[in-house]
Amino acid sequence: MEEKPDTFPVEELKEITEYILEHEGAAALQYSATEGDPKLRKLITKAYVNDGMNITENNVLITTASQQGLDLLAKVFINRGDKVIVGLPSYLGGLGAFNAYGAEMVGVKLDEYGMKADELEKILADLKAKGEKPKFIYVIPDFQNPAGITMPNSRRMEIIEIARKYDVLIVEDSPYREIRFEGEHQKRMYALDNTGQVITLGTFSKTFVPGFRIGWTVAHEDIIDKFVVAKQSTDLCTASFVQKIAARYIEGGYFDRNIKKTIQMYHEKRDLMLSEFEKHMPDGVHWTKPEGGLFLFIYLPENMDAGELFEKAIKQKVAFVLGSAFHCDGSGKNTMRINFSFMSKDKIVEGVKRLAEVIKEEIK
Repeated sequence: MEEKPDTFPVEELKEITEYILEHEGAAALQYSATEGDPKLRKLITKAYVNDGMNITENNVLITTASQQGLDLLAKVFINRGDKVIVGLPSYLGGLGAFNAYGAEMVGVKLDEYGMKADELEKILADLKAKGEKPKFIYVIPDFQNPAGITMPNSRRMEIIEIARKYDVLIVEDSPYREIRFEGEHQKRMYALDNTGQVITLGTFSKTFVPGFRIGWTVAHEDIIDKFVVAKQSTDLCTASFVQKIAARYIEGGYFDRNIKKTIQMYHEKRDLMLSEFEKHMPDGVHWTKPEGGLFLFIYLPENMDAGELFEKAIKQKVAFVLGSAFHCDGSGKNTMRINFSFMSKDKIVEGVKRLAEVIKEEIK
């Protein structure tokens, strides 16, 4: 779990649900168009146009969460054995979706600014020399999962220019962008490109409620058409009822009001966790300091195995996600991902203390 139930707008949803049933009941309980609820698509399009993206509703497909967007992406583009470029580390759900369709993933290391452009170009050049071209480059430019890193605009443009040079699509997975605590918003890669080179995935799972499973894909109309056909054979449409609730939630100003509360809550928890790490973690342990999102990424000394540490941590009733799970090549054995958004502040303090003690014992 990642999202704190305290952020869920239960009372507002009661009010909106009653309104939808009274005013749009028949349509809300019927099938939706595969492309999605027209009003919701229009609202998402408006938000993206205001953010610099040159799109219309025809560029937007509502999906059953952004995870379905990843699945459709793989279903449409990947044949068994095709190469896909991913970060080292990268989102586990993306790796799983691509792996399910037989992709051969090629990892590119990250630095403090995200995917390393020079290493990406070298890999693409080597593949071209062998007569191979990857189907796409998968990136999470804002508060990357699991590393928490945000790509600056300069790195985003480097990646876009390299992708153009080698004629490779970019997939910009953007579930955390709105959850920024500090610093300046960077431009969406889609907006920096605006030529159809980029596919953008979005979701309400981190900013509204995960249980509604509402996401969307923004892409060139030709790609959206292919995704629509693929979605029809998957689930026909995303549930009409929750789409209409989401549209009313945005239209009524609830989203803008509640996201501010969510950001404040997560900001406080991130600050607390960073403070506790500074107090308790031993020398040789390093961690990212994200400007937003939900996660910290921890780097243990090179000779340590987070998998072995995990068993000892569980005995102390504290857990983390193994960093190696986010590495397509099995590397990152000395890394772990920590979530700061879900637990209470008291449990964050106690959890960091317990984890630090386990690490100190292992370092001895």
